Amino acid sequence: MMNLLAGMSRSPLGLLGAILATVSGVLILTLFGLSLVGFEGGPYLGILAYLVLPAFFVLGLLLVPLGAWLGRRRGEAGATQGLLPVLDLNQPRVRRIALAVAALSVINVVIVAIATYEGVTLMETPGFCGSCHSVMDPELAAYRRSPHARVACVECHIGPGAPWFVKSKLSGAWQVVSVTLDLYPRPIPVPVHDLRPARDTCERCHWPDRSVGDRLQVRTSFASDQANTEQKTVLLMHVGGGARGARGIHWHVGPGVEVRYLADPSRQRIGAVELVLPDGTRRTYRSGDPESDPGPQAQWRTMDCIDCHNRPTHRFGTPEGEIDAALASGRLDRSLPFVRREGLRLLTARHPSHEAARAAIRDGLRAFYAEQTAAAPSPATVEAAAAVLGDIYAGSVWPSMNIGWGTYPSLLGHEETPGCFRCHDEAHVADGGRTISQDCGLCHSVLAQDEPDPEILKELYR
Repeated sequence: MMNLLAGMSRSPLGLLGAILATVSGVLILTLFGLSLVGFEGGPYLGILAYLVLPAFFVLGLLLVPLGAWLGRRRGEAGATQGLLPVLDLNQPRVRRIALAVAALSVINVVIVAIATYEGVTLMETPGFCGSCHSVMDPELAAYRRSPHARVACVECHIGPGAPWFVKSKLSGAWQVVSVTLDLYPRPIPVPVHDLRPARDTCERCHWPDRSVGDRLQVRTSFASDQANTEQKTVLLMHVGGGARGARGIHWHVGPGVEVRYLADPSRQRIGAVELVLPDGTRRTYRSGDPESDPGPQAQWRTMDCIDCHNRPTHRFGTPEGEIDAALASGRLDRSLPFVRREGLRLLTARHPSHEAARAAIRDGLRAFYAEQTAAAPSPATVEAAAAVLGDIYAGSVWPSMNIGWGTYPSLLGHEETPGCFRCHDEAHVADGGRTISQDCGLCHSVLAQDEPDPEILKELYR
């Protein structure tokens, strides 16, 4: 033992290991202690404390015995070279050294355990997932304004259980390499083929049997006229589903119902649909429309939640939808004449960067309202509107990642994309001539459409 310590002291490698282990250990414990008293340094400090420093700590621990062994080999000669050290606990000095080594080992295990636990916890936070700025900034921005902003990324992307945890970390290792070496595509492809089945993630909160019946939906939009006229669309959504499962949108995932479809990798073109009913009836609908041809890379897939709800969290809206939401919430002043029309014109223009977009939007609004001779709005009102429009653009369009309006469309409904009409197009035909119906009443009843003051709302709000 004494020869081992002496060898370490004579070896620069062992000395380096001792310094690395000591410094890293002290820093890990210090940062952990600060976190216990409420200090938050953000994801990068967490990465340093629980991922980078532990790596140096373990490296230092490995270098210490290696350096001691190399030093011992250089210091010994003759017949004794290569012999293992003798540990004689009858000698008081050896016992003290052994106890010191044991105590240090316990401390090392505690440090590694703390770093491992905190490191795994850190890797499950949205801040860590979004810490790769140029790559994940768009997804992180969309996540923070989504209905699932308080649900951790891992709840949907990994879910419970060790197998998917290990799979995600192995995938993440390559992603680190891709980001480091700038090997990632722009825009980032939608990882539809790597997602865990919805029954293991989505359905842990969203039980199909609980989403039943009809739901009233009121959509607010604005006309592109001088007054930015508010208008309402009122829909009675036939959610359906549940044990009855005879009608409605969620009929597709009802008890005993199984839907499979043959689609291209993007799941936009569907060439065939296979339906199995609760009574065992099986039908296969095939499309003769060339636009539905899924191509040579077509694959069969069993339908689940994300085939319609494909953007449940990372939502990138349309310019019309984003500006209507800003007007409805009051962030954008409706008293500005033609602000919706001019806002859409400026938002849909191409800009090389967020900074250039903000400048162009501000200059465009200034120029338009400078020409208004009657009741010209105040400069402060125009500047506030320009700031809101700039925020909309910066949260939805990312020129550096080649993300524009429509890059990540929603398949829910049939406004941004064919959506429902990928299958419900009357072109998918089964033996006997039965088609997949395009009847809108299967999903919703339109109670009012783009009306300034719908009668149905007067009845409901009375």
